[in-house]
Amino acid sequence: MFLYGCEEEIDSSLLEPYLGPIKVALDIDLYHSDSAIVRTHLKAPKQVEFDVGDFEFPEGIDITFFDEEGNITTTMRADKGFYIKKDNLYRGEGDVRVHNLEKDQKLSSEELFWDPNAKKIYTDKFVTIEERETLFNGTGMEADESFSEYKLFKVTNSRTILPGENN
Repeated sequence: MFLYGCEEEIDSSLLEPYLGPIKVALDIDLYHSDSAIVRTHLKAPKQVEFDVGDFEFPEGIDITFFDEEGNITTTMRADKGFYIKKDNLYRGEGDVRVHNLEKDQKLSSEELFWDPNAKKIYTDKFVTIEERETLFNGTGMEADESFSEYKLFKVTNSRTILPGENN
């Protein structure tokens, strides 16, 4: 006796879990306060949320930091941004810029991380820092989130800015 069975082929891709976005929000304007004092202001044209709680800001992200009197101390912007929920960590990529308005220090890099818990920003990528009349270049940097105190690693090709050269 022979038994023959016909089994329908199943497309295995239909059984894979969906990993794409679950929500999309436009014109994000988010304030974070602590003890009734605004600490940060996040703005983004588009925010994409994923099932695990991560966010992507595909059209850019701007974060503004405030002191206890409500004055803007530092701004941070990136062409594209990410928030990793499990690490409570933000990552900016593309043209990333930080400006400490109090000390008039400017940073540019292709990638930068902001850790709100540790109140630090850092990268292991190439960085240019403009401070007063000097450009500092290096690979790797760590700073407090206000970018008022920083450490630049593997410093190379630092130089004085010539008159009329400022951007």
